[in-house]
Amino acid sequence: MELKIEAKNLDIRKSWQEKIDEERAKLIRHYANLVLHLRVTIEATPGYKEGGYEVRLVATVPNDTVAVKRWGESVRPLLVEAFDVLGAQLKEIVKKKQNHKAVKIQGATIDNKAAGIIRKIVPDESYGFIVTDDKLDVFFHANSLKDVEMSDLNEGDEVLFAAEEGDKGLQATWVKVG
Repeated sequence: MELKIEAKNLDIRKSWQEKIDEERAKLIRHYANLVLHLRVTIEATPGYKEGGYEVRLVATVPNDTVAVKRWGESVRPLLVEAFDVLGAQLKEIVKKKQNHKAVKIQGATIDNKAAGIIRKIVPDESYGFIVTDDKLDVFFHANSLKDVEMSDLNEGDEVLFAAEEGDKGLQATWVKVG
């Protein structure tokens, strides 16, 4: 994540810089592939009704920009609040992306789990396909198996799974023997 810090009508204090670095590390930890660029602007605004400082965060994410502004008497609490608000907005973006990716599988569903039957297994390449009641083909990889090994599965076995839209179609995020 590219970071740019701007100061207007003041000099950046070491404690502010440390807080920005700490909050940036949290963003990288939680949203590593989401935030492409972050600009932090701290401005002294003694003439503003709200107080002496304005903190602005502008985060560039794929296909969008998220901006947060906070005004007050002290910079450090403003940084904390602004980064908290930014984190909440990024969390909402991730949630919307996941909901957009969620796939509704008709037919047999049990507590948001879909039911299906293993149609094909390619054990030497660690993948297979599940067919649902409504004839959807769902790819699965050995890494998505829970509490079962690839060698324990047979074509025709009933399984429970969750799926999302992958690069090449429906893909199981996890698979359990039903």
